[in-house]
Amino acid sequence: MEHISHMPFIIASYAAAGVVVGALIAWVTLDFRTQRRALADLETRGVTRRSATGGSRRPIEQAREKA
Repeated sequence: MEHISHMPFIIASYAAAGVVVGALIAWVTLDFRTQRRALADLETRGVTRRSATGGSRRPIEQAREKA
């Protein structure tokens, strides 16, 4: 029964991996909410996404027109 002596290491490894995965899930969730709020704020101020305008022109062409 040598594997019993390694049991604390195995449990600690799984616990550490669980904490890391949980922290990453929390971070992504919080960042998603933050980005969504920022996008909603921009949309209320009248800033639209290029994909929403339906324009087929490339961004470099739009920049040349503005210059």
